[in-house]
Amino acid sequence: MAGTAGAVSGLITAGGAAAADRDGTLERAVREVAGRRPRREFRGVWLATVANRDWPSRPGLTADAQRTELLAHLDKAVERRLNAVVLQVRPTADALWPSPYEPWSQWLTGTQGRDPGWDPLGTAVREAHRRGLELHAWFNPYRVANDTDLSRLAPTHPARLHPDWVVPYGGKLYYNPGLPEVRRFVEDAMLDAVRRYAVDGVHWDDYFYPYPVAGQSFDDDAAYVRYGSGFPDRDAWRRHNIDLLVRETGARIKRIRPRLRFGISPFGVWRNRSSDPRGSATTAGVQTYDDLHADTRAWVREGILDYICPQLYWNIGFAAADYAVLVPWWDEVARGTGVDLYIGEALYKAGDPAQPAAWQDPAELSRHLTLAARHPSVRGHCFFAAKEVAEDRIGAMARVVADHYPGRAR
Repeated sequence: MAGTAGAVSGLITAGGAAAADRDGTLERAVREVAGRRPRREFRGVWLATVANRDWPSRPGLTADAQRTELLAHLDKAVERRLNAVVLQVRPTADALWPSPYEPWSQWLTGTQGRDPGWDPLGTAVREAHRRGLELHAWFNPYRVANDTDLSRLAPTHPARLHPDWVVPYGGKLYYNPGLPEVRRFVEDAMLDAVRRYAVDGVHWDDYFYPYPVAGQSFDDDAAYVRYGSGFPDRDAWRRHNIDLLVRETGARIKRIRPRLRFGISPFGVWRNRSSDPRGSATTAGVQTYDDLHADTRAWVREGILDYICPQLYWNIGFAAADYAVLVPWWDEVARGTGVDLYIGEALYKAGDPAQPAAWQDPAELSRHLTLAARHPSVRGHCFFAAKEVAEDRIGAMARVVADHYPGRAR
């Protein structure tokens, strides 16, 4: 944030930042300055690494081949007249940089902990900036593994050294958000990248407490007994845990690099109106507030974030969660807060035969941007994901570029 550093520099001192965060002074100062700063349209693309979704195309490529593929994605972003790449650098409690906290990601070499022979995050930052692109570092705070076998983790993995930190759920492993030592650790692990690299943003996706799995419960009983007194119920305690993670991370980012932007891309429905009169006119089966224990609306209204990028992955007219209903709802939430609103767009659905008929129309996505442009809080869009930006099955991305991105963003 170009003007924030000077405005809040008096608050960001070694002893004063924590106190400022507690009473909201730092958050208000950042929000006030954010509301005055000049902004440019955000045109982003997510570059996912988990399970080799977008990049690298497969594990075990040589360092040169990995680098070549990465640069091709950056070049494609420039060709599509985008201006930001959101690179997943901590997909499963691992790292795409030489982290002192966590092992090298298995998605690079095929073996967690094996040095790939180069620094992907450092290269991505340098090469993105060389191309005029922002590079936002995308972290997943609590996911540990896509299976439940601790023994498959690298021998020095923190989850193996601290198995009491871990909860198996839905066939995966997660760090327990209810443990203060876990919260501190994941903050330290993520902020290591902030200290080392000139990233333009810290970005989280929609995973806080895990999505509900029918017939299963997330076993945090012991943590709740130890730390949950004083809360009306477990849901309130869990939301408090996530709020602490967001607030503490935001404050620590500003102490390290005051101009760095902190953004979150949540599931697009905060609450249905049937659950809360402040909610959206939707009937979604998942509600972020209730199911993931993330009060995304409050983070915007209180100005805790620099940007919010809700994943509005539904077509215009979709009955349960209509894009045309959710954009104005989020516009109203963000209005007057100084928090930039970007819309997460489901490019991956365009041309997918398993999707509704609307997604077979190359113009559907372009209509999204046309609709969003009528709402003043919307400052840009982010497209999921890089593989589809490159492949563009039915020309939906080309249509967006032709209709909305005639030149580079200013």
